[in-house]
Amino acid sequence: MKPEEVIEQVIKIATEAGQKIRDIYVKGDFDREIKSDNTPVTSADLAANEIICAGLAALTPDIPILSEEAADIPFEERAEWQRYWLVDPLDGTGEFIAGSGDFSVIIALVEHNRPVMGIVYVPMTNVCYYAIAGLGAYKRDTKNEVRIMSRQIGDIEQSGLKLAVSRRQDPQSVLKLLSHPNSCELVVLGGAALKSCLVAEGRADCYVRLGPTGEWDTGAAQIILEEAGGALMDINLQPMSYNERETLENPNFIVVGSPSLAWDDILTK
Repeated sequence: MKPEEVIEQVIKIATEAGQKIRDIYVKGDFDREIKSDNTPVTSADLAANEIICAGLAALTPDIPILSEEAADIPFEERAEWQRYWLVDPLDGTGEFIAGSGDFSVIIALVEHNRPVMGIVYVPMTNVCYYAIAGLGAYKRDTKNEVRIMSRQIGDIEQSGLKLAVSRRQDPQSVLKLLSHPNSCELVVLGGAALKSCLVAEGRADCYVRLGPTGEWDTGAAQIILEEAGGALMDINLQPMSYNERETLENPNFIVVGSPSLAWDDILTK
């Protein structure tokens, strides 16, 4: 199975899950609880997870699924996987609960510890970002589809650095990592994957994530960024790894639109 042979079916699965999330969000009638890792989960997360896992299992019964809501798979077992689906059924659960609308459905296909296909579907705007390794990154809405590209050095030098930040994060915690923070324009948005997609489509140049995230938060965003001309790396500018450790927690990471920019000089770390 080649990724391009199933991309449309996977987008359909993500859309179906997103529509379920949107229906629950609009009605405002959902259950919530705190998981053992102290993060929230809602009935919308679980409903979307059920749709995605059932859809992927029917589409590719031979490919295992690693989802945030079903991640208790021993490393000894998943270390044998050469290919698997990596899923966050609802990225931005906090934004969902807060009512901002900034949340998404994330599905990635990982091969040999690298994402090779990624989908980020935004339920409240019906926008879908997707990419396949070697075939480019795209943004689709109800009217059209365009190939997306991140901003490169010339664009940044002309208009200055645009930094994507969270609605619920103190911007100073990120700005203090930059050598020239006063020269940055802040672009505010919730949801880790959505901020990464902002960088991929050239509406921001950089997003720094401090604090816990899982591999499911970054897999799809990483391939979308790479195919758009950007990169997703740890805070020391090293490549992110997938399914190579006991833990599935990511290190702090940085998303950049122009990898050739002198980030070692821009970041104070």
